[in-house]
Amino acid sequence: AGIVPVWEAHLEQVRKAGSSTGAVIEVEATGVPAGWGAPLYGKLDAELAAALMSINAAKGVEIGDGFASAALSGEENADEMRMGPEGPVFLSNHAGGILGGISSGQPVTARVAFKPTSSILTLRRSVNADGEEIDLRTKGRHDPCVGIRAVPVVEAMTACVLADAFLRHRGQTGG
Repeated sequence: AGIVPVWEAHLEQVRKAGSSTGAVIEVEATGVPAGWGAPLYGKLDAELAAALMSINAAKGVEIGDGFASAALSGEENADEMRMGPEGPVFLSNHAGGILGGISSGQPVTARVAFKPTSSILTLRRSVNADGEEIDLRTKGRHDPCVGIRAVPVVEAMTACVLADAFLRHRGQTGG
């Protein structure tokens, strides 16, 4: 909650300057049972990444620890298991709830990076249809950060992917 005033001040400064800023949106889906997805075609993480990348202004997707996992060793990155009172439990969730393309029963986590919108008030260099060098300025609506509007879209896309996975799972297993 302490970050809200910081972001408000940052966005107000960006807006007044007629510029824009990027954002990273994180989504977490809890209650996803183990077994949704497929090990080859129809991997749950691949479908989730494709859906999230299809959102306007999205430029990157991470599942679980994503790019940070490249700096880890196999021992550090492994989502080890132990027996809990109700069965096996994971000790970590580096994989973001998806192992081998199939949900593990842990929360499914992803992050989406959004670029700063190109509709800014600052003059930008370009070339017109005749090949002439021009300077242009966007006029009209100006979003200082599309990430604000992207939150419900990221949630909805994640829900759609999980609903599809549920229906495919039910169709394949009858349950």
